[in-house]
Formats: sequence, structure tokens, C-alpha cells
Amino acid sequence: MSLLLPHAENVWQAVVPHLPGFSVEVLPTIDSTNTELMRRARAGELEPVLLAADEQTAGRGRLGKGWHSQPGQSLTFSIGLPMAPVDWSGLSLAVGVSLAESLHPDVRLKWPNDLWLHGRKLGGILVETASPGDGSQARRQVVVGVGINIARPADQVAVAPAGTALPPVPPAGLAEAIMGITAGETLERVVPALVRDLLTFETQGFRAFAQRFAQRDALRGLPVVLSDGTRGTAQGVAADGGLQVLTDSGLRAVTSAEVSVRPC
Repeated sequence: MSLLLPHAENVWQAVVPHLPGFSVEVLPTIDSTNTELMRRARAGELEPVLLAADEQTAGRGRLGKGWHSQPGQSLTFSIGLPMAPVDWSGLSLAVGVSLAESLHPDVRLKWPNDLWLHGRKLGGILVETASPGDGSQARRQVVVGVGINIARPADQVAVAPAGTALPPVPPAGLAEAIMGITAGETLERVVPALVRDLLTFETQGFRAFAQRFAQRDALRGLPVVLSDGTRGTAQGVAADGGLQVLTDSGLRAVTSAEVSVRPC
């Protein structure tokens, strides 16, 4: 039986008053929760749903990076929700804000979609959308995938940053900040608030989250290197959620599709 199953009913009861028709599915293992919900969306299944799994064998992160999980050591889930916001800009940042606020006061946000704890990666976010078969672009099925490390770093494998000779750095685990917390308890902490914040984003856009993001911004004021080698200082985010970087040639606006950003 899935370790998450005992918590599924509590999540459903907390969410369904705000989102009628919402369902919760829990599986012991799956290739990728995001991949599965995208399959369903492309097949015309557009109902609001939470799909969580103890283990992902082919999870995906941003820019095609892998995200694998082991039962009890991490939490992986995806939420599928039909949405029609006026502007989609900043959605992944709004998701990050919601998660960080639900998890712990020490959790910070590394633009565009990483959760940080004590300067190390705690989790990641992958947002995808699928359009309905009728060709309409106004309303799409958004699939929000979330991966959060639960186990303490001593229980996880350290990973060296790609393309560097730096020593391996263990990921952060939520159990560092909240001793004894489980993946199921974490699911209950984050999902109800995340659904409410997704509904808020649909009606108000990123402007409802801009100040909240600023309070959790891990990069603001730090020197950063863009993927094209440009160096500068992070200056927060613009109204559309794009990263603002002060370079030698002036203020540069950066979109999540263009770069991978990391501190120098």
C-alpha cells in the first residue's frame, strides 16, 4: 500500500469545498506524475485532479533534467487543473511562493522554479499545459509537478553540479527543518494551499504573488551567471515574473525559457 494513501482523504476533504469535482489518486510507483496527467489532458480528460506517487522512475524536471524519487525519501505529485488566466506569466513563481510558505519560514525561492533550504536545493517545480482538442487557447489544462526532498542529506546521495569539478553537494531535506516529517504529512501541508493559490492566480495573475515572492527571493542582490556567460547582479523580478539582472551593459530582463541561472 502507498505510504501516501492514509493522507489522501484529508487532502480531498480540504480541497473539494474550493474545487468541486476534485479527485485524488495515489500510486505506489509511476514513471512520471506529470507525464501521466499530460497524457490524460491530451486525451481530453480535463477534470481537476491530484496524482501522487511514492516513487517516480522517470520523473522530469526543467529543461529535461531527470527527477527520481524513492518511497519515503521524497514527495512527488502533480496537480491537473483547467485554467484560463488573462496572463500565464509568472505561474511557476506563484507555485513556488505557495509551496515555500506552506513548508517552512526558512525555505527560499531560486528563480525560476527551485525551492532552497539553507542554500541547497530542497525541491523543484515543473509546469506544463495542454490545449483542448477543439483548438481553443483560452482555457488549458495546466499540470503542476512538484518534487520535494524529505529525507535529511545524510540519507541522500550527494550530486556534483553538472559540468563542474566541484565536490558533490547533498540536496536539502525538509526533515532538516521539521524533524520527523513524512511525505504524507508534507502532502497535507502544501496541496490545499496550492490549489487555492492556483485559483487566485487564475483571477489575479502574478501581481497577487509579486510581493510574496520578493520576501522569499534567494537571488536578489547576489552575483549570478547566465547560461550564455553573462555576469551580473540579480535585482528581483519584473511584473511578469521575469528575472531582472543588472549587467555591465544595463538592466537585462531574463525569461525562464532563455537561461539557467545560478549564483557565481
